[in-house]
Amino acid sequence: MALLSILLAAAALAAIHYCFIQPLYLSPLGRIPGPKLYALTKWRLAWEDWCGRRTRTIHRLHEQYGPVVRIGPHEVHFNSLTALRTIYGPGSGFGRTDFYRMFDVYGEQNLFTFHSSQDHGERKKLLANAYSKSNVIRGPVAEMVSAKIQEYLRLIEEKGGGADEIFTSLHYYSLDSITNFLYGPGTGGTEAMKGNEMHRALLGDILDPARRRLSWFAVHCPAFTKWLYSRIGLLGRVVAPFLPMRKPATYSGIRAHALKAMQDCKADAKSGAARGNSIIARLFKAVSSGMADLSDLEIASEVADHFLAGIDTTSDTLMFLIWALSLPQNHQFQQRLVDEALAIPPSSLDAHGSPTVEAADKLPFLDAVIKETLRLYAPLPASEPRQSSTDTTIDGYEIPAGTVVAMEPYSLHRNAEVFPEPLKFDPERWLGEPGRVAEMKKWWWAFSSGGRMCIGMHLAMAEMTLVPAIYRKYKTSIALESRGVPPGITSRFEVFADETFERVEEHTCKIQFLPHRKGRLPPSE
Repeated sequence: MALLSILLAAAALAAIHYCFIQPLYLSPLGRIPGPKLYALTKWRLAWEDWCGRRTRTIHRLHEQYGPVVRIGPHEVHFNSLTALRTIYGPGSGFGRTDFYRMFDVYGEQNLFTFHSSQDHGERKKLLANAYSKSNVIRGPVAEMVSAKIQEYLRLIEEKGGGADEIFTSLHYYSLDSITNFLYGPGTGGTEAMKGNEMHRALLGDILDPARRRLSWFAVHCPAFTKWLYSRIGLLGRVVAPFLPMRKPATYSGIRAHALKAMQDCKADAKSGAARGNSIIARLFKAVSSGMADLSDLEIASEVADHFLAGIDTTSDTLMFLIWALSLPQNHQFQQRLVDEALAIPPSSLDAHGSPTVEAADKLPFLDAVIKETLRLYAPLPASEPRQSSTDTTIDGYEIPAGTVVAMEPYSLHRNAEVFPEPLKFDPERWLGEPGRVAEMKKWWWAFSSGGRMCIGMHLAMAEMTLVPAIYRKYKTSIALESRGVPPGITSRFEVFADETFERVEEHTCKIQFLPHRKGRLPPSE
């Protein structure tokens, strides 16, 4: 009995040492400020994930504890330029964590999910030229974007002056743009804006709110989630009520479409009838010429990942931009953009009278509006985790190998010392004193940075040409039924919107388009 008591006491002491003393006082991370409960267990932050407030919680922790905060037993969050350069800058030794493996497609890794910079760099070489600014702002890609802009303008015209629900219609625009860029027309390029119901249905699983719950399980309980979704037959029917998201789960339709597109493109490549210079055609050419050694599924995974990445990000940004300009208190910014769009010379317009992509790229106030939209309403505002295989010192703190480190655009973009009145939409801040603008650009992190910077950045900016095309023809205002309620978007586990409003209407944004020849903007409320 005495021996049992000694063993129990020893076990209790060992548990106290391992669970409390070691993480709080003996770990090198013990010096880093932050709530003690977060330092003791990863499940404290996982609860914030479940409640859909992780990003805002981390921001509040930075406000309370400073630019370095311990948010888990082996996780540290930063909010400084020195950390930004160290973790994400060129030549950084920090790779992506296993978190990103949830974005593998067909069981294959891709540009987004590679851990090592070497694997990422080798794959990026095959794609960088296709996504370069010089390739995007003129030539076939720019012509494709211009064609999609005309299709969107026709959607507005079909409303005949009525309110348009632009969250959905802008998703059609971004869907058609990215698929035609990646696959080309006829082999995966969609026609959602032309009314193709099968293509429009691809957005269904993106819009399902249950995707946030599935993301939580995939991140925090990956093995269990994989087991749940791999059950079939009787056991599959038993576990069905417990699935975080009913089958087919998130992106199933999109991935099926992408796989079929790969097979069609492969057939074209074999027959010598490969269409155009799409991304997937480039990859098949690279394989056939010996420049790359990629399986069919690796090609399918790569392109499907770009497909998924290119829908929400662009459409959500466009939606928030139009919504913000349509607020009564921002009508002076809208008018300035209208004036800039109308001043574009005829030589810089396409055959339909809309600005060319190259012309839109040179509009200073449009650039300011886009930057401010991405600052305040970044479509991916949450943490971007990284991990190093060697010990590092960041902002004066020792970071052991294997520690997860991260930063988030949300907090960088709300530094009041850099962005006065950070919650205020003010595009003119980007046209101010050059020194201050230069400092803001250092903190602006909408597309990440370093070697992992968003490869689709220039394509996304090209798609923003839709904005001056709209404002050359229309003025916009918030539809009566949507006034006082901002639109919300889903990002991982959370819903994001303009936080100066109390209510949010997820996935809905109704805008009134008023042709310039008719009426005036409603008076400020």
